[in-house]
Amino acid sequence: MQLLINIFLSYLIGSISGSMVCGKLKGIDIRTMGSGNAGGTNALRSMGFLFALGVILIDISKGIIAVVFISNLFFIDPLLVSTELAQILCGLSAVIGHVYPIYYNFKGGKGAGTLIGIIGVLFPQSILITLSSWLIILILTGFVGLGTMIAGIVLVITTAYLHPSGLYSPFGYFSIIMALFIIYTHRSNIMRMINGKENRFEKIMIFKKLFSYLYN
Repeated sequence: MQLLINIFLSYLIGSISGSMVCGKLKGIDIRTMGSGNAGGTNALRSMGFLFALGVILIDISKGIIAVVFISNLFFIDPLLVSTELAQILCGLSAVIGHVYPIYYNFKGGKGAGTLIGIIGVLFPQSILITLSSWLIILILTGFVGLGTMIAGIVLVITTAYLHPSGLYSPFGYFSIIMALFIIYTHRSNIMRMINGKENRFEKIMIFKKLFSYLYN
């Protein structure tokens, strides 16, 4: 029962949308702007870096709070449920809350920001690698969503080779589930890329700018 309460509380924490909180302070609803998604990418495109930074920090904090604090809020017998499993279940619930927030008609972000907070606590060795893969794809293609999906796949690969228990562990299964879930939440991005309608973050495509400078 204690575990179920912690999981539910994690979902409630995850349902607090960083973009909606920051938007409330600014007097705007981010869901009426840009792509209409209540996530960090749309916040960046629609409101700029500082606004998006606040959104991302809130979303990351949700994952940290769920894993570090809420998973241990009530005593859970470690013989019945391991600490790692309790943390992962609470983290998973926070991500679901982020994507399907009860406070905002179940329309939220795509889960990446909250997932970063969870990974930062449970598997910090992977943060630099996964974020680097995201940044490389972003610089090369300008597609934020594609970079996020690739980073999810890289997380699984990194877990297989660097995590002490590999993929055959609670975190290993979690990494696979999250990679698939991130791809699922970005399904509209996939369709837009296929149809050539996906927005590019062209300002960060430094190689494109370099080639344009050299050959023009």
